[in-house]
Amino acid sequence: MQSNKLRTAIRATAAAAVFGVAGQAGAVSFTAGDYDMALYGYARLNASYDIDSNQALSTRSGSYAGLAGNDNAAEGHFGADAFQSRIGLKATSPEGVLVNVEGDFRGGGGGSLRLRHAYGSYMNVLAGQTWSNFTSFVGNTNTLDFDSLPGVAGYQSRTPQVRYTTGPLSLSLEQPQSSFVTDAANDIAKDAMPALTARLEDSAGGLSYSAAVLAHQVGYDDGTNDESSFGFATFVAGKIALSDMFTIQGSLSYTDGANSYLYRSGENFGAASAYVDGNGDVETITGYGGTIGAGIGLGGGRSVNIGYGMVTVDWDDAEADGVAVADQSETNSAIMANYQWTPVKNVMMGVEYQLLDRENVDGTDGDANRILFAAQYNF
Repeated sequence: MQSNKLRTAIRATAAAAVFGVAGQAGAVSFTAGDYDMALYGYARLNASYDIDSNQALSTRSGSYAGLAGNDNAAEGHFGADAFQSRIGLKATSPEGVLVNVEGDFRGGGGGSLRLRHAYGSYMNVLAGQTWSNFTSFVGNTNTLDFDSLPGVAGYQSRTPQVRYTTGPLSLSLEQPQSSFVTDAANDIAKDAMPALTARLEDSAGGLSYSAAVLAHQVGYDDGTNDESSFGFATFVAGKIALSDMFTIQGSLSYTDGANSYLYRSGENFGAASAYVDGNGDVETITGYGGTIGAGIGLGGGRSVNIGYGMVTVDWDDAEADGVAVADQSETNSAIMANYQWTPVKNVMMGVEYQLLDRENVDGTDGDANRILFAAQYNF
């Protein structure tokens, strides 16, 4: 009986983690020997029309690269792909050991198989690649853009790690993520220790909330000089259901020497965390961001979602120390509003309007209006 309860709990936890960000995909369940198996995924078409400059990445998500100074760029660009489509397999042993492997087709710039999840878990311990523990989806507004709003909570990607979870608290050692402003410093950068994270995530009534901290080391070693600094990041996120059909959600983030964890800062996915000054010391760079959004259920499988997000990086110290940062992004922001419709179970269609905006350190700015369409078929 205890074994059955354990297996049920593990399967439920895994399903929440996997399906919670996969458009509530279903699963094809079967048994193989003594193992409980679940095959899941979806096929998805994403299409975009860029009214202004072409900001589309694979999956047709909007990019901040090249956005500043786009006034004279060619206008009116259409594109479509199915690279977001994914497939995954879970296996749970009679002893309650869970193994999950999942991939999509966003690899190689789009079209190649990419590993998303590959981990095992037993009892309270998980090891492998999955969502960073310094990530929460609690405060995220539902967007059709695969890469979502700037400023959502944490890393928002998957990374190799070892994680221990007890109740609402989870602790992890993870592959660290950081970079310097200059290529010369990046060429001699080194990771001397894992990133350390702690996250608390829970709910009470109509309120769901999450808070996390991360610490890591940013350093370099050129064979003669071995320098490093301490970097950290933190976020809070929450969602409150004001009724059965209306939610408000959002997040706040702050980083110092850990801008890879400030989502969609810098050129697109993470600004530099530090620079090397004239004395060879590692100086950290700070940043902050946040999101706010609302979800409105209209009934009949229809919903409207509206969200705003922004991130800002403080380059003042680097600029004062003579580091060339004029073309670095100081602020990225976005407004996204969509209508989604589920005509039948496991089918979703939607359309989304976006306004992307970027301003560089030297004041050069740019914005772009975009329209997205998506059709997703889960199994």
